[in-house]
Amino acid sequence: MARGLTFEFDGGPAVVATLAELHAPVSSNLIWGALARPVTILATHAMYAGPEIMLNLPEQARTFSPATVPAENQQVIPAPGDVIWYYQAPNQMAGLREEVWEIGLFYGRGGRIFGPLGWTPCNVIAQVTDGLDAFADACAALRLSGARKLTLARTG
Repeated sequence: MARGLTFEFDGGPAVVATLAELHAPVSSNLIWGALARPVTILATHAMYAGPEIMLNLPEQARTFSPATVPAENQQVIPAPGDVIWYYQAPNQMAGLREEVWEIGLFYGRGGRIFGPLGWTPCNVIAQVTDGLDAFADACAALRLSGARKLTLARTG
């Protein structure tokens, strides 16, 4: 079985994404290592990117230097089910002092990796292979309901 990631909202639903080890070997391996223990975090809905939920990896999962992540398998127009890695340094964007260690999951068509800083190529580290339809409904509901707890874990 290929290595992957499970995204599961509290109370369900869940999806499984297969790591893009052939096309993004370094970044997918670093994220795999960072998730040696599952993390439960708040999933928020993207403001600019369209159908995307965003997860900011907590301190305990920040096990590597973001400077060691090369540009690989990058995209600005992700497909439904694409899982991306994005790092934003402290003060990189006006008004945001914190660093951002983002895992993003695009759940529908029309996504774009575009924000206040413009087009931002990101590494596509995985692709959802199971359960996207029901999960997409839960993701879309975040736009109105707000953040929701989600557990991110390794699988495979």
